[in-house]
Amino acid sequence: MSTAHAIVVHGGAATSSDHEDGCVRAAGLALAALQRGGDALDAAVAAVVSMEDDGRFNAGTGSVLCLDGQTIEMDAAVMDTRGRLGAVACVAQVRNPVLVARAVADSPHWLLAGEGAIRFARNGGHPPFYRPTDEARAAHGRLLAALGERPAFARLWNYERPLDQAEERACDTVGAVVRGADGHFAVASSTGGSAPSLLGRVGDTPIIGSGFYAGPQGAVAATGIGEQIVRHLLAGTVYQWIAAGTPLDQALQRGIGLFDPAVAVGLIAVSKTDQGACANRAMPHAIIVPAA
Repeated sequence: MSTAHAIVVHGGAATSSDHEDGCVRAAGLALAALQRGGDALDAAVAAVVSMEDDGRFNAGTGSVLCLDGQTIEMDAAVMDTRGRLGAVACVAQVRNPVLVARAVADSPHWLLAGEGAIRFARNGGHPPFYRPTDEARAAHGRLLAALGERPAFARLWNYERPLDQAEERACDTVGAVVRGADGHFAVASSTGGSAPSLLGRVGDTPIIGSGFYAGPQGAVAATGIGEQIVRHLLAGTVYQWIAAGTPLDQALQRGIGLFDPAVAVGLIAVSKTDQGACANRAMPHAIIVPAA
């Protein structure tokens, strides 16, 4: 089936709208991938790699520091309608987690975590990378000041580095959904984690049906507070509404409406005939469709 392509990318719920240029660039690189003959997954991955490399988004090079002030744990996932599915959770010291997730999709497994994911990345040619940004360090300092005595985290502390040596809440994700001209769909997502969080925390990003989903009727990516998103299996739920015939914009709005307004959440999606984005906070994004 031949149809019109569509690309939608987002830079995270509650992320500054000043970063929208990064989303525009990412969407443009996704389009370039399609124009080179790549499929929908190639395009989605290209978009996410661009945002991981940007440094301003909470993904890849811009990932947040965990509470100990030195650990960075990242999650990523990919899925398409050609049967490819891969994800990584709590992967560390790689520049582009989404590329590791893409490699997992070609392995016998769909999800690798922690040390196993890191070794898989090294075996796949991904060199060690650890370079926290100045903004990540500054945000970590502000976070510790805001936490004050942090009794809850002191009680649950599970880092190797003692709490008294640890130096804005982050929950954003980057993502892309693509409809190829051949009618296939794909989604890719990546996050630098949440702050504050305990060591080993995993949110919605690498959980199929929660942070991402792609099927024959479209693709959906979610962003926001992962602990809330997983309770609604948000991406899968919105996909099922779209597949049942709910107009895409209405399905996105209905998905956002599942949450208390105090919970930051956003969605992007493509279907056979439409594409869109919706959030209850500022959410930089970009949409590319063929000119009329």
